[in-house]
Amino acid sequence: MNSMKASCVVTLLLALPAPARTAGIEVVEDDTGIKIVSPELEAVIRKKSSKGLTTYAVTGVAATSLLDKKTGFREQGFGLDIVDWLMEHGSDAAYRDRLDKELVYHFNNAYHGKIAKRSVEGPQICTRVPIVHPRVIRGKDFVAVTMEHRYTTAAPGKKTGSLWQQTLVFPQGQRYFLSSDKITSANDSDGLFLRLDMPGHIRHKNGDSFSEIYLSYHGKIASTEFLKDFAPDEKFLYQRGKNPLPKRFIRAYHLRDVQTGKAGPWLAGMTLQSDVVSEAWCHQRGYVCLIEEFGGRPIKAGGTFSAAFVVGYFDSIEEMNTVFDRYAGHTGLEVSTEGWKLVK
Repeated sequence: MNSMKASCVVTLLLALPAPARTAGIEVVEDDTGIKIVSPELEAVIRKKSSKGLTTYAVTGVAATSLLDKKTGFREQGFGLDIVDWLMEHGSDAAYRDRLDKELVYHFNNAYHGKIAKRSVEGPQICTRVPIVHPRVIRGKDFVAVTMEHRYTTAAPGKKTGSLWQQTLVFPQGQRYFLSSDKITSANDSDGLFLRLDMPGHIRHKNGDSFSEIYLSYHGKIASTEFLKDFAPDEKFLYQRGKNPLPKRFIRAYHLRDVQTGKAGPWLAGMTLQSDVVSEAWCHQRGYVCLIEEFGGRPIKAGGTFSAAFVVGYFDSIEEMNTVFDRYAGHTGLEVSTEGWKLVK
């Protein structure tokens, strides 16, 4: 059996209700999550953490659950489009003793590098929020899932209550899904940004699960570059204003079977409006960490910012470019039973 099929597959409860079907896409839902099954993909969206779950619990597509039926390969990280804190540049050192421990942001280390940043609101949604309430929307040729959460902790002088909203759309006939994350801020900020995993991290042992990484603003990087840990700002760091703005913002890794070495598809995450990305990391810290931060511009309380993505499987970089160009220039995603659309 292909090891990508066998390892760490996220499953729902054994006793499942009968699936609902929309245009060849089945939806199976229980109190732990939502499983979406199409002829091309399988994916799980978790509602809550469960006993024994040691990786990320909620937001995005759950760890190793995204199955490419064409090749039998699965995502090899902790999930896709996984959401963290609201942050801004600057140190929290002056008030660290008054911060909720979970909001403290240490830098000058191998995990976060030397760039000073601080949390504005928390918690880290993916690990600290025990439950979300995703809603399924079925259309003629798609299935969508929406979810949201209000941040409940904040730094001194900041308010709680910023709203995070996520929309995931699984179109009929595609090996990818579209997603969007939107923030409505409760605070003024000179540069508020949302941190997330895009597409997601890569678990590996000496590069066994992938052969190369592709960053559209850098090029291809062999898996041998990730055999030893290094900090985010040592290499492969993208910063808006310091690096040239790429025509396409694509980050992908080329899967391979950990047992046979057989090449698989590319798993890519595309940010459809390149200039919304303020910073993006690609570094090794026991696994390959693919963090992205978007926003980072002045905002007033009540203001919003968002980004839109395509995440999924592709046979080549050329195919990624074609799909990116089809959807390019958008920063949001709207959906109803009548249909879905990307918005600017």
